[in-house]
Formats: sequence, C-alpha cells, structure tokens
Amino acid sequence: MAKWFLHPLRVRYQETDQMGVVYHINYLNWFEIGRTEWVRHAGIAYKEMETRGLLLPVTDIEASFRQPARYDEWVTVCTQVAEMSAIRVRFQSRIVLGDITQQHGATYEGDEPPGDHLVTGGTRHVWVNKDWKPVRFDREAPEWYGAMKALTGL
Repeated sequence: MAKWFLHPLRVRYQETDQMGVVYHINYLNWFEIGRTEWVRHAGIAYKEMETRGLLLPVTDIEASFRQPARYDEWVTVCTQVAEMSAIRVRFQSRIVLGDITQQHGATYEGDEPPGDHLVTGGTRHVWVNKDWKPVRFDREAPEWYGAMKALTGL
C-alpha cells in the first residue's frame, strides 16, 4: 500500500497567469516543496544533507496536466517514494484540489490520494557528492537512508 505525505498550499496570485490559472512551471515548484517536506517528514533536513556534502539533483521530470488550479484555491501536494536504491530515488507527485489534510492528516495510505487530481507526475534523482560524483546514500548516511527506507514501506 502506498504511503503519501500530504502538504496543503493556497494558490498565490503570483503563481497564476493571464488566464487566471496556475502557470505550469509552478506545479514543478510544488513537486519540489512536496519532496522537501517528505524528506523533512522522514526526520532529515535538506540543509543538513547538503552540509554533509550530499546532493540530490533532479535527473528526470514528468508531469501530466488534467485540470487547472486557480488563485486562492487550496491544493494538496501529495508525495511518495515510488522507488529507492542506495544511489537513486524516484518520487511520485499528485496535486489534488482542496486541503485533504483536514480529513486525512499529514499522511494517506492508498494507491492514489483522494480528491480531484489536477496534476500527476514525478521526479527522478541520483545521490551525488559536492564534486557531482555519484555516491551510495546507504554508506554516506546510513541513518538517513534507513529513515527514508522505513518511511517508504518499500
């Protein structure tokens, strides 16, 4: 069963375009927010990872747009780890209409989070050091690797 981390956001005026809908690039920013908050939920701060010399650059992005979000609406960024190895990680993201945390709290277990899906997609990443050389996360930070692995349920 998939474990989704839920993070609500209110659409800000500057995130919309002339048509009054969220400009597409902002969904990728929301994917980033969801991913960062997922890692924080695992008990890890990105800033601390980077201080230790561990970086997690994006190698692939995908997004499918179903419906637009509009100014001042609540949306929930839903994030899960779909695949994880010592070198790579793949996050799945869903943006759903409304603040579903009011009914479900900070997490949801199920194949897909509930609600009207506005955008589906995800990102792929590889662990690297400050010299951009691939590293094994399980060797560089075994306690963090274990915390993330435990949260994924994989």
